[in-house]
Amino acid sequence: MSDNLKHPLDFTTTEESLERLSKVARIEGFSDEEEEAEEQQGLVVSEPELSMNPVNPRMQRYLVAIEYIGTRFSGSQQQATDRTVVGVLQESFHKFIGQPVKIFCSSRTDAGVHALSNVCHVDVERISKRKPGEVLPPHEPGVVQRAVNHFLQRKDGDVMVIDVRCVPSNYHARYKARERTYFYRLLSGSDPLSILEKDRAWHVPEELDLHSMQEACRVLVGSHDFSSFRAAGCQAKSPMRSLDELNVTEVPSTPYFPSITERGCNLKNGDPLACSSQTKTKTAGVTTNVGDVVGSTNGDSFGIRRQHRCYVVTARSRGFLYHQVRLLVGVLKCVGTGELTVPDVEQILKAKTVSAAKPMAPASVGEESENSEADRLEIPSFYEVYHRT
Repeated sequence: MSDNLKHPLDFTTTEESLERLSKVARIEGFSDEEEEAEEQQGLVVSEPELSMNPVNPRMQRYLVAIEYIGTRFSGSQQQATDRTVVGVLQESFHKFIGQPVKIFCSSRTDAGVHALSNVCHVDVERISKRKPGEVLPPHEPGVVQRAVNHFLQRKDGDVMVIDVRCVPSNYHARYKARERTYFYRLLSGSDPLSILEKDRAWHVPEELDLHSMQEACRVLVGSHDFSSFRAAGCQAKSPMRSLDELNVTEVPSTPYFPSITERGCNLKNGDPLACSSQTKTKTAGVTTNVGDVVGSTNGDSFGIRRQHRCYVVTARSRGFLYHQVRLLVGVLKCVGTGELTVPDVEQILKAKTVSAAKPMAPASVGEESENSEADRLEIPSFYEVYHRT
């Protein structure tokens, strides 16, 4: 990840930057969905609490990027009894350095949500094991990454450290975050989802109108009063948010295997290199083979699964309202199926009440993916990535 860094870092340590850090900590407008939940529980860190944390010169602060499969986690936030991402990560650091650590994530994900790159920070004091009490020079970032991953593999291997670097002692992963990005996958097709897609997507049996969904995105992107797209329990003081990016893209379904046409073989004619004349269609940059299957070479499609059409909704912002992303995806899905029109979306936005919106997309999906009571579902379809901190 170091060679293709997606999140440029701000390492300034001036008085001005410290002042900015304190201001960000108390601005509700920059909170994302998880931070809104914290606000409701009284867990938001205040400016005085930040200033009271002394800097230990013996500590090295590391910025750590992690990816994880959220299916078997009860969220990322550490809990007393349930298995969480931070809990597993802190245990692995403890085994590595021989003492407990406290990890701070740039955002907290809900149960079942996956992360492509969640960023956190941790303070580590390297103490000599041969001479207790002797402080040694900090570990190199690469050593930290390899060692922690070694212990994570013993914890079922559903968390991995993908990057580590040293940062100043006043750098805070959460309050330095510049933007957050959510990806939401929808698979369109009448056939049941493959078990290889379990915990990875929301199944929509109907065909989706990509063009209409993209038109609806253009209505919603930008700075708006998103009162129609926040859950009833949201306690943010302002519904104003700036949605920097919202789009729908058709991509190859994953896991993806080349079809007969793409492999360029026609064994029936005895020429493994002969190109098939099967009809192709191209939609939104994705080439699909009409009626194509992945593995059959004799025209028999028995036992061969047809591929679903895969659409990814991308939402990017400094912060989101409580359940805003799920409500946005729910409306876009209804536009795709024809239940709503683009003018309907404009009216929903202007209504400034969540009762005007369609049922939100599930935080998790499974056999009950069409159930509007999304909070009852058990399997996730969110992917979260932090491009910039």
